[in-house]
Amino acid sequence: MTASSQHPAPAQATAPARGGPRLRAALEDIPAYAPGRPAGDGPGSFKLSSNENPYPPLPGVLEAAIAAAGSFNRYPDMACSGLLAALAERLEVPVSHLAVGTGSVGVAQQLLQATAGPGDEVIYAWRSFEAYPIITQISGAASVRVPLTVGEEHDLPAMAGAVTERTRLIFVCTPNNPTGTAIRRAALERFLDRVPSDVLVVIDEAYREFVRDSEVPDGLELYRERPNVCVLRTFSKAYGLAGLRVGYAVAHEPVAAALRKTAVPFGVSRIAQDAAIASLGAEAALRERVDALVAERARVVAGLAEQGWNVPESQANFVWLRLGEEAGAFAVACERAGVTVRPFAGEGVRVTVGEPEANDILLRTAARFRERR
Repeated sequence: MTASSQHPAPAQATAPARGGPRLRAALEDIPAYAPGRPAGDGPGSFKLSSNENPYPPLPGVLEAAIAAAGSFNRYPDMACSGLLAALAERLEVPVSHLAVGTGSVGVAQQLLQATAGPGDEVIYAWRSFEAYPIITQISGAASVRVPLTVGEEHDLPAMAGAVTERTRLIFVCTPNNPTGTAIRRAALERFLDRVPSDVLVVIDEAYREFVRDSEVPDGLELYRERPNVCVLRTFSKAYGLAGLRVGYAVAHEPVAAALRKTAVPFGVSRIAQDAAIASLGAEAALRERVDALVAERARVVAGLAEQGWNVPESQANFVWLRLGEEAGAFAVACERAGVTVRPFAGEGVRVTVGEPEANDILLRTAARFRERR
């Protein structure tokens, strides 16, 4: 498989309409981010389209958020001092190696602002997180998309081979969204050994808490040894704070400092900061909920496999079905049955692991759909 590079045209201002402003040419034809469809009407409908946590806030989190709401007439702590201190203690990293932003995707966009611009290249697997091409194009850099392997995994040798003197940043999404596959230690270390030290490798671990394969490394282990490795994480998935938009990066001082420079002032609200701190304090409840979702993931995968579906090994809170041109039809069948899923036209469907009742509907629908194929 070969990499495909999308080089934007020279950055010239778009010709305005009469009296209109000139806009950056890099913004033309930016693909729209497609959020997961909401659940249908009625108590028997479930949303399995956005990889959200189906549980309510962890113990103590709602109370912390309500208390913080009483002061939202004031600006939040722009430095996120309390949250950074809590993260530094939990992760055993210096505070100066941390940066917080509006979800991990917000931090990813800051990383591109700090590293890449017109004439530069950004490498990532495809299909992977759909925000990567959007934020790359906004930066003015060129996307270099490296196709996944037939096993729905990152083709790391091909990604390393795609590096040129123009490469500034590489996104490595593990577990990968939307396929759920994760990269094992030996393969990731071989890849990092091939990447030049002046290229930033961003290990996007939005779903780290759901990993159960002991051969899949914690990105923090790799960051500690390699100054060109940055780890992205979020409170949106396992911690269930998707609506509050708080994520963070762990990186060595030059990269972390650049992230703080490119951050939107006061971007992370006081409510989000206090809710995240409270979530870190509810680790036992978090583990219990994540373990329950992992058990449901195993049940869903086993059920689909029994029906004859080929499901990649998922280490995330979702599963992937490579349906090709049938992706849209499968999504429609699921919605009619009471669950909304996330189709990728012509490719496949990503299904979040949700409540047992929702997962039961999915399995019944998948069985009927397969019988009619």
